[in-house]
Amino acid sequence: MNTLSEILAIFFSFKPYVMLPILMLAIALIVRMKLSSALSSTLKLAVGFAGIFIVFAFFVDNIQPAVKAIMTVRGLEFPVLDVGWPPLAAITWSSSIAPISIPLIIIINVVMIATNTTKTIYIDMWNFWHLALMGAFVLNVTENFFLGISAVVIITVYTIKMADWAAPHLETQSDLQGITISPISVVGLLPFSVTMDYIYDRIPGFKNLNYNPEKGNSRIGLFSEPMVIGIIIGVLLGIASGYSIKLIMELSVHLAAVMFLLPKCGGLIGKGIEPISQALKKWIEKRFPGKDKLYVAVNPEVLMNNKSVMISGLILMPIALLIALILPGNKVLPLGDLPNLISIISVTVLVSKGNVIRSITTGIPIVVTFLLISTKLGGLITRLSAEAGMSFGEGQEITAFTDGGNHFRFFLLKIYEGNWIAIGIIPVVAGMMYLSYRKAESLKVSV
Repeated sequence: MNTLSEILAIFFSFKPYVMLPILMLAIALIVRMKLSSALSSTLKLAVGFAGIFIVFAFFVDNIQPAVKAIMTVRGLEFPVLDVGWPPLAAITWSSSIAPISIPLIIIINVVMIATNTTKTIYIDMWNFWHLALMGAFVLNVTENFFLGISAVVIITVYTIKMADWAAPHLETQSDLQGITISPISVVGLLPFSVTMDYIYDRIPGFKNLNYNPEKGNSRIGLFSEPMVIGIIIGVLLGIASGYSIKLIMELSVHLAAVMFLLPKCGGLIGKGIEPISQALKKWIEKRFPGKDKLYVAVNPEVLMNNKSVMISGLILMPIALLIALILPGNKVLPLGDLPNLISIISVTVLVSKGNVIRSITTGIPIVVTFLLISTKLGGLITRLSAEAGMSFGEGQEITAFTDGGNHFRFFLLKIYEGNWIAIGIIPVVAGMMYLSYRKAESLKVSV
C-alpha cells in the first residue's frame, strides 16, 4: 500500500500540463488515432495548459501585491491565510485512502457507463484528488476507513452525474460537442446555479436584464471585450490599493493582457482535446453498441475562450474582496484561490446563457459561502497539511478559498459528522438536483 501511495504521489507530482497530455496521448494511441494527429492534439493541449499556468502565474504576481496593499492601506488583518489548492492535494496523496480511491473512481465510472447510469467518461485523472480529498476528510473526523471510502463513492457518483447534466449546457452555449466539465469545484455548483436561474425567470423586470458579451451586443460596444473589463478592474483595484498613477496603469494593462491571453490558451486546449475525445467516444461506441452520445469530462479551461466566462470571473474577483472585508465571521482574504473564480463560475455562466448579470448575481452567494466554509475548515486543513509535511509558520492557520470552501464537500462532511441541519436540508439539495436533471433533459430535446 505504501509503495502504491508513493507511486501515486510521484505520478501526481507532475504539473497538469505534463501529466494530462501524456495521459491523453496514451488514450489517443489506444483508440487508434494516427500518430501524427495524436501528437498534434496532445501538443496543443500541453501548450494550452502551460499557457494557462503561465498567464495565471503572471496574474497572481500582479494581483496579490494589490490585495496585500489593500490590507495595509485599510489596516486590515485576516488570520486564516488562503494559500490555494496545493495543501489540499498534499493532504489527499498523503492519506491512506488515496491508493484505493484512484482505482475505485475508475471502477465506479466504468460500472455507471456499463449500467447506463451515466454518459460521462471521467478521464480527468488530475482532478481525482478533489474526490479522494472527501475520503481523507471523513477518515480524519470519523476515524473509520470504510466511512471514508463510502464518502469517496458518494462524491464520485454525484460529480459524474453533475457532469452528465452540465453537458447539454455546453452543447447549447458553446461550440464544444461531446465534452463536459470534470471538477466538482465547478460542476458541483450546477444544482444551485440552475435553481437560481429558474428563480430569475420568474422575477418581473429582472428576467429581462441581459448583458451577454459573447453575443456581440452592439449596445454594450467596448464592454463586450474582456480586455476593457480588465482595464477597468485594474484601475479600481489600483485606486483601492493606494497605488501611484504609474502602478495603476501597469496593473490595468497587465489585467487586460491576462484577459486577452487566457481565451487564446483556452481555445488551444479545446482544439487539442476535441479530436481525442471524439476518437475515444467512437472507440467505445464501436465496442459497446448502444453507448452513444457519450461525453468526455475535461478541465474547465476549455471554456476560457468564452467572453462571458472571462468577464464574469474577473468582475467577481473585486466583489469577492469587498465581501471578504465586510462579511461577519469571515477570517479569510482571497489570495491564492482568487484567480480560480474564472473557472469556478464557468458552468454557472453557461447555465445563465452567458448573461453576466445573472452569473454575477448567482456568484455573490457562492462567494459568501466559500468564505464562510473555508474559514470554518481552516483548522482541519491546517492540521492535515501539517501531518502531510507542509508548514506555513508556527501558529499560522491556512485554508483554500474556493476548493476549501466547496459546498458539497462541506455538506457531505457535516452529514458524516451527524449535523442535523445538514441532514435536514437533504430534501432541498435533492430537489435542486432534480431541477438540474429536468433542465438538462429539456436542453437535450432542443439540441
